Amino acid sequence: MTTTQSNPTMTRRNDRTAEAPDLAPLAFAGYAHFTAMQVRDGRIRGLDLHLARLRHGSLELFGRALPDERVRGWLRAALADAPADLSLTATVYLPSGEFTVAAPDEEPELLIRTAPPASGPRGPLSLAVVEHERFLPSVKHVGEPAKTYFLRRATDQGHDDVAFVDREGRLSEASIWNLAFWDGSAVVWPEAAMLDGVTMGIVRRRLDRLGIAQRIREVTPADLPELAGAAVLNSWTPGVAVRRIGAVPLPGAPEFLELLHRAYEAEPLISL
Repeated sequence: MTTTQSNPTMTRRNDRTAEAPDLAPLAFAGYAHFTAMQVRDGRIRGLDLHLARLRHGSLELFGRALPDERVRGWLRAALADAPADLSLTATVYLPSGEFTVAAPDEEPELLIRTAPPASGPRGPLSLAVVEHERFLPSVKHVGEPAKTYFLRRATDQGHDDVAFVDREGRLSEASIWNLAFWDGSAVVWPEAAMLDGVTMGIVRRRLDRLGIAQRIREVTPADLPELAGAAVLNSWTPGVAVRRIGAVPLPGAPEFLELLHRAYEAEPLISL
């Protein structure tokens, strides 16, 4: 893909470059939702899942959603003069902001931010365990200080990140990651209220096509010793090994990590 600029960092509001007056009202706004993705060669994996996430979040928070084709058009315009590889975050919000009632005809807007491409940490990671349940877990919304708070507390204690358990003691997700486990023959996804990640969705549907067994089951810290491996995944990467969750060490499972990456890479990159 030919590009006319090398700077991967830009911010756009809908179909144009964002100016300071556009951004000032959003500086402290927390009533919005977003999706994050890695763009490679100007294309995106799981585009249908990203659009579905934005649509779901808007309907949940605002009662209305931008048409998919409008979102695709604005994303396409943002990538037109961008480097071929980058990170992209698309945030949907209402101009009226938060702590107010929106007008019935107020239309959502899209803030598009790009940055250099990312691939995540190398791992293996040690995760602290904290009881925490996200508000509206099915929506990737902004304004979640608990995630950063618990992450920093975990690193202060010598861990790399944090995993959450719900009030029933079930592992759900990590700070900005989904959790995946390996029982030696199947990929195990935890059963609990959580955000269904786009990368997780890609991996799951590709594992189905590869004929790899998958199970959804409750996983508690007490269940970890019986498992053969664990990983975290998000928009950066389809899998980073986890070596410890809480006090429980987990075996390295390179075949499990290879399987997650192979499934993800089988998903085609889609042009906008």
